Amino acid sequence: MWKSLIRWKLVKQIPFEKPLAWAQLSHQKIRLAVAITGVSFANILMFTMMGLQTLLTDGATTLHESLKGDLFLMSSFSPTLRIPITIPRAYLLQADSVEGVGMASPMYISNANWTDPSQLRPPSERFSKDSSSEGDLEQSPEEESAGDIFGNQVRIVAFNLEQPILDIPEVEQQRDRLSTANAVLFDRLSQPSLGEIPTLLSTAEGVQTLMGGRRVRVVGLFSLGSTVIEKGTVVMSDWNYTQWAGPQALEQVSLGILMLEAGSDVAAVQEKLQNYLPDSVDVLTMEELLAKEKKFTDEDPGGIIFGFGSMVGFVVGTVIVYQVLYTDISDHLPEYATLKAMGYSDAALLRVVLLEAILLAVLGFIPGFITSLGLYQVLTVMTRIPLVMKSAVAVQIFVLTLVMCSLSGAIAMRRLQSADPADVF
Repeated sequence: MWKSLIRWKLVKQIPFEKPLAWAQLSHQKIRLAVAITGVSFANILMFTMMGLQTLLTDGATTLHESLKGDLFLMSSFSPTLRIPITIPRAYLLQADSVEGVGMASPMYISNANWTDPSQLRPPSERFSKDSSSEGDLEQSPEEESAGDIFGNQVRIVAFNLEQPILDIPEVEQQRDRLSTANAVLFDRLSQPSLGEIPTLLSTAEGVQTLMGGRRVRVVGLFSLGSTVIEKGTVVMSDWNYTQWAGPQALEQVSLGILMLEAGSDVAAVQEKLQNYLPDSVDVLTMEELLAKEKKFTDEDPGGIIFGFGSMVGFVVGTVIVYQVLYTDISDHLPEYATLKAMGYSDAALLRVVLLEAILLAVLGFIPGFITSLGLYQVLTVMTRIPLVMKSAVAVQIFVLTLVMCSLSGAIAMRRLQSADPADVF
């Protein structure tokens, strides 16, 4: 006990000395601030590019993640649900007969021109009882012209109301409303160009507008989120879908959703289905469905561009840190040469430079991360597409920052290795 106390008092009396790497960095405060700003800028650029790339992927899979199902039938020729290549509905009936399958539900996905309700008629006419008459789906010439001029693409999702397939509480609570003629539910997170439907709906029981040149009536709202491709989503019953798209529309299915019986082995049933159904149909789990969509997004030109932007941020950060460390080594070359003359090896000095690089990486990452959180919130508000900071992205960029700074330090070290103590003195 007395030995430990004496040792503690001796250590306490020893003056604290700054590590050489930190002393080198903090010697010139302005240069350190510039270096931290450069690293932060590179981090913000990488966070922005990766965030936008994640936004593309996550926005594209929002609908997929809202589906109730164990297995999914999809055309093998369709790389994504954005390009809904249909399959015959008869394949669902075949799948329903396979042991282990409890229910096979069709989902219909389409796109149509959507007209902002404010461009059709004055509010007094739009909300009048006469304008909401059921079965009158044809538009007037004036409405047709307005729809062509002011229309936007909206994604249509239709399903059998007796087979609910969407794990969205608001849709489930309003299924009865979808049974009325021409009724649709509108995503409140859609882009403003589709019209301020939530505001209009708060003052009326329904909002009349045009979808694909035919009248529909918005009877409720739900939250899903728009994407870079789709400006908004509407949900409708399969019966109303036939009134809108034609009586043969139900014969071709965009996605088959299978619910398995309790206790069924998903992999075994999937193998049975794949062997039983034609090769033109893929039987996918939720993970495989999401992976297929993400692969399409990553290989899309937009995903490639954002990936390239991240590389640019990496290169910019590498150059900035290299310039800082190279200048620091050049300014302190006599001191480094003295250390080499005293017996310090190049490896020992390399560790000092690498420690400087790591310190810059940590000091630059913190403000870059905080700033990026704010940018994500701004982008979410501006685009109405949810963009959250994922831990995987943060870890990936932090590792890239460490690699970036370490690489810069290793390159800058060549300036020190070329210095001969004899030349300095």
